[in-house]
Amino acid sequence: MHSLFFRIFVLFWIAMALIVGGSIVITFAVAAREYEPPEMQRRPNVALQASQVLARGGVAQLKIWLEANKNSIPDRDLYIIGPDGRDILGRHLSESAARRLEFFNRESMLTFEPPPGPPPDQPPGNFRPQRAAPQIVGPDGNAYTVLLVARRPSIFGALSLPGISLTIVCIALLVSAFASWWLAQHLSAPIRRIQAGARTLATENRHVRVSAGLEGRKDELAVLARDFDAMAEKLGANRATITQLLRDISHELRSPLARMRVAVGLARQPTADLPRQWDRLEREIERLDGLISQVLKLARLHGADAPFARESIDVDEVIEEVVRDANFEGALKDCRVELHTAAHGVVQGNRELLRSAVENVLRNAVRYSPPGTAVEVAVERGDAGLSIVVRDHGPGVPAADLERIFEPFYRVAESRDRDSGGEGIGLAITAQVMKAHGGAARALNRGGGGLEVRLLLPSAAPA
Repeated sequence: MHSLFFRIFVLFWIAMALIVGGSIVITFAVAAREYEPPEMQRRPNVALQASQVLARGGVAQLKIWLEANKNSIPDRDLYIIGPDGRDILGRHLSESAARRLEFFNRESMLTFEPPPGPPPDQPPGNFRPQRAAPQIVGPDGNAYTVLLVARRPSIFGALSLPGISLTIVCIALLVSAFASWWLAQHLSAPIRRIQAGARTLATENRHVRVSAGLEGRKDELAVLARDFDAMAEKLGANRATITQLLRDISHELRSPLARMRVAVGLARQPTADLPRQWDRLEREIERLDGLISQVLKLARLHGADAPFARESIDVDEVIEEVVRDANFEGALKDCRVELHTAAHGVVQGNRELLRSAVENVLRNAVRYSPPGTAVEVAVERGDAGLSIVVRDHGPGVPAADLERIFEPFYRVAESRDRDSGGEGIGLAITAQVMKAHGGAARALNRGGGGLEVRLLLPSAAPA
């Protein structure tokens, strides 16, 4: 009911109704003025003239008079019908004349008997006025019917009268012009607003909004305006994210570079321990290389269509491999990783990316779990697909930061800083890997303490 099609459809029929209604009114008004009044005014005069001619010269003179005056009245045909029901000139009666004559014959004849010696202003004694048509009586006593009927050469009847066609065209032009103007304003106003918003958006103004004033509309253009606002808001958020990401990358790169600069300065000292400084430089270079690799991986995964090959993956097999590696690393701090359940599920995706995503979560869980505790891993099957659940016994995460831990370079203050953690990009990669596989990553605090990370994979990941 709120679509543009419905509005255009209704407006079209309203315009058509106005045009047709106006045409009917104009036609009736002009026809009533053109047909009946002149006919009613001229018919007695014509009949009186005919009666006088008939009285003076008989039927022969009446034929001569009729031949001379049959077309004297514009848009009217003059017939004089004899007792035999035919025109005295032998003309074929028009359809209108035949209908008028038939109607006249059905009516009763009114006999008019004038008194002796009529005054001059009275009609002659051979004139018989009738409601349908007047009659005149010849010297031989025969009655002749005078018919003055409208001439309608067009199949459109009264529409062919002078002035009606032009008036109807004017009505159609005015109504269609107003309807077109209203429709153009109705359609172009939000389009112009969206156009201006697009130009403003191109100038890096991310605060532009175009749906103001269109709250009451629910057609396609209003939906487009609201989608434009959502796009502008999303672009603003993405721009802010990119800006923050660049700041974080710059900060992360600055720290190892500063340490490398210090190591180079120490290496230049006369009493420098060169092997130690070379080792320090090598570690910082490896850290930089790892950070750049992580950033590049995250950038590739941020694309709408992640460019990686997909294959059938046995999820349990990948989880078992990651758990073995995590147990090897956890043994250094007396923390073990336990695999409780398996789902025996197969998904379509990239094995290395999926392994990296789970490994990032497990390494975080091992890193922040107290010594002597266990990290629990389970693979569950649900209606929506598979869930890889990792639970630790660490300090957990503040509720306000549960969603932000999947942002690049985000660290929870104090408990997860650069010294105890990594670069703060692992969980962001995990979230993007899940998104690329059609799933999602969720985090929540456990009731007894610790953090639970749930990686969701659909049963049939998009190919």
